[in-house]
Amino acid sequence: MSDQFRELLKKVGSGQHTKKDLTRSEAAIAGRMMLTQTATPAQIGAFLISHRIKRPTGIELAGMLDAYDELGEKIPPLTGTHPIPLVLGVPYDGRSRTAPIIPLTALMLATVGIPVILHGADILPTKYGLPLINIFQALGLDFRSLSLIQTQQLLTETGFTFYYMPRHFPLAQGLVSYRDEIGKRPPLATLELIWSPYQGKSHLIAGYVHPPTENMIRVALQERGGSDFTLVKGLEGSCDLKLSQTTIVSASQPNNEKGFEYLKIDPHPYGFAGKDIPLENPEEYFIALESVLTGETNHLSKAVIWNGAFYLWHCGICPDLTTAIAKAESLFSSGQVNQKRREIQEKLSKFAI
Repeated sequence: MSDQFRELLKKVGSGQHTKKDLTRSEAAIAGRMMLTQTATPAQIGAFLISHRIKRPTGIELAGMLDAYDELGEKIPPLTGTHPIPLVLGVPYDGRSRTAPIIPLTALMLATVGIPVILHGADILPTKYGLPLINIFQALGLDFRSLSLIQTQQLLTETGFTFYYMPRHFPLAQGLVSYRDEIGKRPPLATLELIWSPYQGKSHLIAGYVHPPTENMIRVALQERGGSDFTLVKGLEGSCDLKLSQTTIVSASQPNNEKGFEYLKIDPHPYGFAGKDIPLENPEEYFIALESVLTGETNHLSKAVIWNGAFYLWHCGICPDLTTAIAKAESLFSSGQVNQKRREIQEKLSKFAI
């Protein structure tokens, strides 16, 4: 048993009236001791559930991110002249109710020259949803065997890459079993959304569900240096915009005294309002993704174009949403996004040899 960790556990787990928040340095120590499993399994499980009940602060998240940065291998930065990469933070335990659109959005952004980094793992508790790695496998893109250097080379040569946690960050993977055993998402699930596996400067785009989480994330990011960020109150905590209602987006803005501004992205004026697409059968969903990539129109198309348009506009590729909608439609119907997918496939096949 670790006496040091026991004292940290006592602070967060002392109950409603006597609990105390950890300082950033204390949270970093706790994160480090959990990742290295210097703390015992009983202590780690107790900390994770106690921390969830207490609710983490942004300062605590910042400290735990410090530990992840210290112990996790990262993709070396791009050399030469490249746009700042986007790091897309999507829940590691996947989607179970609505069809993910972000894989096609990411390929589209890479097509127009914006480097994109995604990261994730296999099917995880407690949702056991459809993870990104499985979706890309269905599209013929298998990133699981890449070394870290190959992950960087793929980013350099195609503008697109995927950081696979079980291979590149086994210490974090070692904490996965606790999720199943405690039966609840621990605060680590929020941390994963905003952790960057990239060494250089990047723009974080992450999803969230509850407004307090958005505030917590902003505090954590600002505590760590005020990095560029876009936080999306998206479908199931993802970066995907909704068709069923206005999506709230919080974007960093250095010229704003608060350091950020809210955007309200309403699909109604542009003719994209409708029901969000359910995820009913993964195999049928994979076929629909393939169909969109090959230029066909199906039940996913409206969500694909709406999401693509927002990110083209938000990333400065198009001056307004109307122009961005036309651009997104053209990128998919002309086969340019599919060509990017083929380019990544070709590079992956060379790595396999």
